[in-house]
Formats: sequence, C-alpha cells, structure tokens
Amino acid sequence: MGRSRYSIRETQAPHFLTCTIINLIPVFTRPQTVDIILNALQYRQQHNGWTVYGYVILENHLHLVVQADDLLAELPLFKSYTARQLIDYLKECHAERVLKQMAFFRKAHKLDREYQCWEEGSHPQLIQNTEMLRQKLDYIHFNPVKRGYVDKPEHWRYSSARNYEGLEGLMPVFMDW
Repeated sequence: MGRSRYSIRETQAPHFLTCTIINLIPVFTRPQTVDIILNALQYRQQHNGWTVYGYVILENHLHLVVQADDLLAELPLFKSYTARQLIDYLKECHAERVLKQMAFFRKAHKLDREYQCWEEGSHPQLIQNTEMLRQKLDYIHFNPVKRGYVDKPEHWRYSSARNYEGLEGLMPVFMDW
C-alpha cells in the first residue's frame, strides 16, 4: 500500500489526526497503555508547545485535533516515543500474542526494528475554520457512541468530551477557540 495522499503542509496549523495501531491490534484495552498516550500528550503540551483541542482513544486507534510549532517534525517523535513505551510495557507484561502480531505485521522495509506498533501515516486534515474544528471534535467525541460502547460521548473515559461538558477530563484540552 502506498503512502497516504494526506500530508501536513501548514506545520503550525491545527490538524485532525488518526493514529492507528498496526493491523488494528487492540492495544488500548488496559489503562496502563492508555496512560502512555495521555502522559506523552501532556508532556508535549507542557514541554513542546502542543495545543490539544480534543482527543479520543479507542482500543486500536486514537483521534486528535492538535497544533504544534512544527507538527510535521513533532508527530513522528510522538509516535516513536509512544511505540517504544508501548512495546516495553507489553514485554514487561509478557503480552506475547500482541508482540507476535506486531512482529508479524511489521512492514518489510522496517528493517531497523523487531516490532511495528503504529501504522504509517496519520491521515492529517488541516482544520480550516471553527466550523470544521467543531465537526471534527463531534466526530471524535461520538466515535465511542457510534461503536455502541457508551450512550453519551462524555461517558467515554478516554475522551475530551468530558472536558467539553464541563466535567473533569483525564488531561487538559484547549477549549478557548
């Protein structure tokens, strides 16, 4: 499969992103694996100037609306760091079945690693205005509802929908847009 036609051209503008685990392996079924993502996002907010407008983490992918000084350079670092953390955690837990899948589905050209955690690309879409931002946030927040996991978006623990409903979320998001 070729590389995505989607790309980050305006590196300082907000983008809607989807990061998917290789072959849709359900990795985010334990709070510890979700915490790896949340901690990495919060670190980037505090130390790398990321502005996170919204997020949702499901069992095999996550959606973000995020902005950074240079998102094109920052996103691969985020994915690389979280991949290493996730793989290390899975090794510690002896999650052999998941690790075997990550090794089996690793792309042939990824010769520098034993496992591949993330699919290539992130399907970035430039957020062009507040209407589009609202549409993407609604998509993100209703994702668990559409899957039948919860009845209301704010019931999904691993989502910024809670923040937007005035409830305490698991991490801060930028809502002053």
